[in-house]
Amino acid sequence: MTTQAELDERYGRARGGRLRARWLAVAAVAVAAIGWLAWTTVAAAMDDVGVDDLGFHVADEHTVEVSFQFTAPAGRDVACALEALDEDFGVVGFTVFEYPAGGSHAQQHRETIPTVAEATTGLVNSCWVT
Repeated sequence: MTTQAELDERYGRARGGRLRARWLAVAAVAVAAIGWLAWTTVAAAMDDVGVDDLGFHVADEHTVEVSFQFTAPAGRDVACALEALDEDFGVVGFTVFEYPAGGSHAQQHRETIPTVAEATTGLVNSCWVT
């Protein structure tokens, strides 16, 4: 006749050490994964640049002025890509402006985009920390 201990051993219902070690290993992996996700989220947010288009003005068939503001980490240089689009949303002007680090998180700018054809709009494509 087999005892309860023999049946537990045979079918993997071991008590004690092995089960506890497995749970500790799973918990350690979960804590490491949560820590890694938290760090990547914080690291990505530290260099985040927010941008708002304030308006545009088509000066003539070869020039568009774009007004915008951005918020960036203080003490970091920022670059912004500006576009001018025609009525079919084709890019007729594109330029990148670089801004030195300012003492403030928010900066407001008005830039001129040269175009190869008449544009109907001007906008900020994106801004990033350099």
